[in-house]
Amino acid sequence: MTMPPTDHDDLPRRPGRVHMAARQRGTDITALGSLALHVPHVAASLAVVFVVSYALAYLSNLPWWLLLGCWVVSGALVFHRPCERLMARWLFRLRCPTPEEDGRLRPVWREVTARAGVDAGAYQLWIEESDAVNAMAAAGHIVGVTSHSLRTLTPGQLAGVLAHELGHHARGHAWASLLSLWYALPARLAWRLLLRLATRLDRLPTGVAAVVIGVSGAVVVALATATYGLIFLPLATPYLVAAVSRHSELRADEHAAGLGFAPQLMAVLHQERLREESRRVPATALGAASTKDGMIARLLDSHPDVHTRLHRLQARPESRR
Repeated sequence: MTMPPTDHDDLPRRPGRVHMAARQRGTDITALGSLALHVPHVAASLAVVFVVSYALAYLSNLPWWLLLGCWVVSGALVFHRPCERLMARWLFRLRCPTPEEDGRLRPVWREVTARAGVDAGAYQLWIEESDAVNAMAAAGHIVGVTSHSLRTLTPGQLAGVLAHELGHHARGHAWASLLSLWYALPARLAWRLLLRLATRLDRLPTGVAAVVIGVSGAVVVALATATYGLIFLPLATPYLVAAVSRHSELRADEHAAGLGFAPQLMAVLHQERLREESRRVPATALGAASTKDGMIARLLDSHPDVHTRLHRLQARPESRR
């Protein structure tokens, strides 16, 4: 197995620290936008949890507000270090670095965080077993990188990838994404349950199925009238969330470039573009239906295309230093 250079000669050198701001962690417009787009889902989740809490309170001696309150404050637990470690292992399928991996990863991470003026020990480094070049930022302190990235990227290229993930943490993308996912979960589960029940309507007697469909249609029409059509806003939410996510990726690229890692990150993106071109199927062989599906897939893609990212990075002054 070929290993990358162990020296850090390709790491950019710059005297002193680069301070992002007086506060090293904040919230930008994309993080706020992600939270705002999930408000309807959170409101629906609140209604679902209220109904469940009230039903459980009716069947037991527990007050309904206690169960509802526990769910409301439960979001704070996802930023508790032990809970984050559980999420890293069971939700994101990450593992701790081996001593050899830690020896290659931690010096690069210290260089990136020192450049940003933050404490390297404030974050937990994890490894994802994957053959892709990728990394992730999650919760409040999780930074993960794939084993393939650690094996194949040079220290400078790895620093560019890590600086990008630090940008997600510094700009609030990671915690906003996790909170949105957590508080929207009850509504998503309830929606899936309703869809599963709807697929079983054909098993009901014709009269009962007609009544259920009629009542459901009347409820939808009433809600649409009462909310001036806002009830249908969640149908467009996936596209809007994907657009905000793509913008957050560009913001994280800007963060890496601001720390002086634009050339290294661009080198990784150039390699990714070559891999995409090698896997690309000629458009003439796909047909109109596949073209339409491809357009929808692009609208739902959480990452901008590589060409856009390279163009934005190339336009930044830091990339030409």
